[in-house]
Amino acid sequence: MFSGIVEECAKVVAIEKDRENVHFTLTCSFVNELGIDQSVSHNGVCLTVVKKTADTYVVTAMKETLDRSNLGLLQVGDEVNVERSMLMNGRLDGHIVQGHVDQTAQCIAVDDADGSYYFTFKYDFDKEMAQRGYFTVDKGSVTVNGVSLTVCNPTNDTFQVAIIPYTFENTNFHNIQVGTVVNLEFDIIGKYISRLMEFK
Repeated sequence: MFSGIVEECAKVVAIEKDRENVHFTLTCSFVNELGIDQSVSHNGVCLTVVKKTADTYVVTAMKETLDRSNLGLLQVGDEVNVERSMLMNGRLDGHIVQGHVDQTAQCIAVDDADGSYYFTFKYDFDKEMAQRGYFTVDKGSVTVNGVSLTVCNPTNDTFQVAIIPYTFENTNFHNIQVGTVVNLEFDIIGKYISRLMEFK
């Protein structure tokens, strides 16, 4: 479980395809604190550390993950938002994030908000999935590339998020532009409520 509060941007230093799997080698400041089998969120995708050296660690993504997320688009040198799993004795600063990406979205606009930014994203809307909680609501929570954010101005298939300078500078939002594909995880609470409503 994660909070959506990104710790830093890790850098992809190697990518190796192994049949339907892809092994990503990354580097970040807390490599020496990681352990084998530890869960780390990568652009919102929960992946397991399978190997490490003094300076790098390796995680593996399978076909299902690659198909549902933007990890398959990564290239060597790209920045990835990373967060270690949440400590249960700390504050929940973001919201409950599972690290299970639901689908991708595309950035369709970036607007200057006089120091901050508004990013608008568009995703494929499916009415059946929306009835199961896969949608956004005004002032609700959404995870974009692993970042816990508040939804603004949602429609059936778009929403905006406001990004303050700190978030812009310390996550890979500074690399997002019109056309960039991002990972979405919709709010788990909304999914549970929608599921419960099916039994009424």
